[in-house]
Amino acid sequence: MAGVYLRRIGTAVPEHDIHDKFIAFATQMLEDRRARSIFQRIAAKSEIHHRYSCLTDEPARSGAAMDAFSFYAGGQFPSTAQRMKVFEQSAPGLLRKALDKLALSAQERGRIRHVIVTCCTGFYAPGMDFDIIDYLGLSASTERTMMGFMGCYAAMNALKMARHVVRSEPDAHVLVVNLELCTLHFQPTQELSEVISFSLFADGCAASLVTSEPGGLELESFHAMQIEESRDLITWRVGDLGFDMFLSTHVPARIAKAMREHGDAVADGRDVKLWAIHPGGRSILDAVEDGLGLAPDALRPSREVLASFGNMSSATVMFVLERMMREARTGEAGCAMSFGPGLTAEIMRFHVA
Repeated sequence: MAGVYLRRIGTAVPEHDIHDKFIAFATQMLEDRRARSIFQRIAAKSEIHHRYSCLTDEPARSGAAMDAFSFYAGGQFPSTAQRMKVFEQSAPGLLRKALDKLALSAQERGRIRHVIVTCCTGFYAPGMDFDIIDYLGLSASTERTMMGFMGCYAAMNALKMARHVVRSEPDAHVLVVNLELCTLHFQPTQELSEVISFSLFADGCAASLVTSEPGGLELESFHAMQIEESRDLITWRVGDLGFDMFLSTHVPARIAKAMREHGDAVADGRDVKLWAIHPGGRSILDAVEDGLGLAPDALRPSREVLASFGNMSSATVMFVLERMMREARTGEAGCAMSFGPGLTAEIMRFHVA
């Protein structure tokens, strides 16, 4: 059977780098002096230097985008409806920015038959799938699939679906888009663990072209690994004040254990040179590195993306793959892996075409 290839990736983030100001804001929000001190120490060791948001980092002028200071005013955090309104206003612009980076030719646009979108941070209908078709001028008969609320591992599932589509329709091109506006879901809390988890997340978008034409990365196989006795370690639910995430501090240890016990299933007997691991945080990358016994520089692309952009949920691993595609050598074998609710690891094996 003919191969399926991830030909190209375009990535984009909003223009507002909010990381340092968020750390200052969150520190001030914590009332307990000891909690403030612990949070500052952990933030300094996070290895994150930049995170971008659709919310501006300065008080907004009339007609400008919503500013974070008004959006998260003390004691008046926005409702879910208010957050979704900002999502609907902000998502299309970031979407167009990533599509422009993908730089599809007229011929490539003409062959796109399927659009797959992943998102767990906002919804509206008609949604981003329609926005994509309109912006690119695609056929009104283009098939659309929305994959919602899967969390950070959704990109792996989207690429898996794209591979199935191309294998059944070799002449078709599939456009995959992963867009997340995580910064719209900061919650009012005095729980230190919750504030720490919020300090990881950011906004971003990736757009990818998957075809049967050789080039880029050949998508070889996929594997889903549900980690035992971990179902409640990551949860994601719709609340009255946005979406409520629970991210247990036990996640890194459980991932490391699973990697030690099932490392053979991850690599599937291949000599993996390229590791595209979802940078859910420094502790997640450390857990994978330790559990699989990887060399200190094996996760360099993932650590670079974490430092430059933070955790953008489903879009993040695509940023890692895009960076890797610029440097990888033909024939090198790779493994991409993302984690999310379940606790589940979604794994993709590939090689450089």
